[in-house]
Amino acid sequence: MTDPYAVPDMDELLAQVRKQTEEVQRIQRTVEAMEVKAHSRQNEVTVTLRGDGRFTSIDIDPRAIREYDARNLSEIVLEAVNAGLSKLAEASNAKFAPVIAAAKNV
Repeated sequence: MTDPYAVPDMDELLAQVRKQTEEVQRIQRTVEAMEVKAHSRQNEVTVTLRGDGRFTSIDIDPRAIREYDARNLSEIVLEAVNAGLSKLAEASNAKFAPVIAAAKNV
């Protein structure tokens, strides 16, 4: 049984914090290097964004430009952009999940 009044070893705690900080930084670099693609429902628009949240391209099918008016096309672009942001959030959460789980167990 562990003594509830025992003073934790500060060197051990600092080493754990250092290790977790390094792991978070490593994962952050991995997330920032990711590239995510997402599409509108009918694939009229494809967006590509990096892990840092910056969009690198938005591709619009030329048929969509002929088929839709500006208002509808802007809604389709927003749909693809929001899908990309959601996909990025899911991928980021998946990368950080092990660290979050480990922190909860400390």
